[in-house]
Amino acid sequence: MRSAPIVLRHLSLCLAAAALAGLLVLVQAELLAGLLSGRHAEAVWAVLAGVVAVRAALGWGQSAAAARTASAVKTGLRARLAARLARPGAAARSEERSGELVALSGRGLDALDAYLTGYLPAAAVAAVVPLAVLIRLAGADWTSALVVLVTLPLIPLFGALVGMHTKATTERQLREMTRLGGHFLDVVRGLPTLRAFGRVRHQAEVIGRMADGHRTATMRALRVAFLSSLVLELAASLSLALVAVPVGLRLMSGTLDLSTALLVLLLAPEAYLPLRRLGAQFHAAMEGVTAADAVFEVLDREDEDGAGTAKGAPERTTDGAAPAVSLLGVTVRHHADGPAVLDGLDLEIAPGERVALVGESGAGKSTLLRLLMGFVTPERGTVRLAGGERPLYVPQRPHLFAGTVADNVRLGAPDASEAEVRAAVHAAQAEEFLDRLPEGHRTRLGEGGTELSAGQRQRVALARAFCAAPAGLVLLDEPTARLDAGTERAVVAAARALTAGRTAVIVAHRPAMIALADRVIRLHEGRVVSDTRTTAAPHERPRPAGAAR
Repeated sequence: MRSAPIVLRHLSLCLAAAALAGLLVLVQAELLAGLLSGRHAEAVWAVLAGVVAVRAALGWGQSAAAARTASAVKTGLRARLAARLARPGAAARSEERSGELVALSGRGLDALDAYLTGYLPAAAVAAVVPLAVLIRLAGADWTSALVVLVTLPLIPLFGALVGMHTKATTERQLREMTRLGGHFLDVVRGLPTLRAFGRVRHQAEVIGRMADGHRTATMRALRVAFLSSLVLELAASLSLALVAVPVGLRLMSGTLDLSTALLVLLLAPEAYLPLRRLGAQFHAAMEGVTAADAVFEVLDREDEDGAGTAKGAPERTTDGAAPAVSLLGVTVRHHADGPAVLDGLDLEIAPGERVALVGESGAGKSTLLRLLMGFVTPERGTVRLAGGERPLYVPQRPHLFAGTVADNVRLGAPDASEAEVRAAVHAAQAEEFLDRLPEGHRTRLGEGGTELSAGQRQRVALARAFCAAPAGLVLLDEPTARLDAGTERAVVAAARALTAGRTAVIVAHRPAMIALADRVIRLHEGRVVSDTRTTAAPHERPRPAGAAR
């Protein structure tokens, strides 16, 4: 209710509808008992039909309103979840894998339908109708009302006993579902790598085991739900028998009139029915409630992280007199209890300087790039960037979207003209292969650009950077990895043109890319172990004491 005010309105509507439903139940029982006992004229049948029609219309209207509420709540929660995870650094801080979050926000939140359209209306009816029936039974036959009053709590009691086990079972089922969905998505994303290393069959076996675990958890949850239904039906049937048998005996002995006996027999089931429906809806709604709890846990964790970031956020300045890039005592951890990926890093890069980052895998090179892009928030330390614009970034494995080559080049500048696209393609050394495509840069690509080779995709990504809004900082993440010598020369030439006159941070292993740099900085376990100047750049300025050397 705090996150979506529409839920409060929905609950108020449910209570109002339940009160009206309770009144209609009493009226329907009174009319039917009177007609069957001969106390009312046959003309009352029309009134009874009207009451039944009003009850049906009330149920339909309540279901339609509940469906709209469920849609609005799910849309709102998904939007909040997407907005939180789109924050800088949120993906790195999130404890769930991306596939698990996709399963949670998709199939998981879809289960909220049963809670909002079934459980909440059933809870409102269960809170109103049994009380109204008890009051009317007490006025008609106090002994029957006493039996109902004593046996009525048995249904929620048995439901609670089974429900305690249901919650744990449903949580286990949701965990298995999100794990399966998350792992499957990760496997699909990494399928080319798995094929290259011959691990496809192993991952298929892993997915099979996880699917069996999900199937087992689902069947366990279904068994508990069926057991709950059996218990509730049995309790309700025995309770009704305790009411019906004495009423029949008293009717035969003449101590109870027919009209009152019919009224009791018609109203008694209406007292138990809402609680039975509530028990059944509880099990159907538990998966949605569990998923919502998991979503709120992610949102609350992001709120806490956001509050912590606001207190100790890295200092970013647009003061032109400051160094282009300055990192002072920066420490980054991917998880609170994990090792430091960057450990007290001190680094300064002058404006217009090109720096190559080298080191073994896991040394912290890519994390440093993500830090400069604002995607990672340091645990400690200060980051200062001169200029307020977002840096240009060319990843090692650029993603191309479904559309034309020109659409992909325009990604950072949607309003770029045809001439600007051509100029960017020329600067990125991409004309050589684009001219061989059926429609040149208007050729349509599939998702991921799989029609192009790795080197061609890299040059399209460079063209995208050339076409984007001007920026003073360029970040390149091993753009020549996995390329042949000829393609490497073209990419290096394009990278040299892209970084000319700009501050550049280049993650590199190949000598050709390292040769572009004015300085080569070697990282090891998140620390600078060497800082070598390769050229005497004219823009060189003295670095303050304590800067990395």
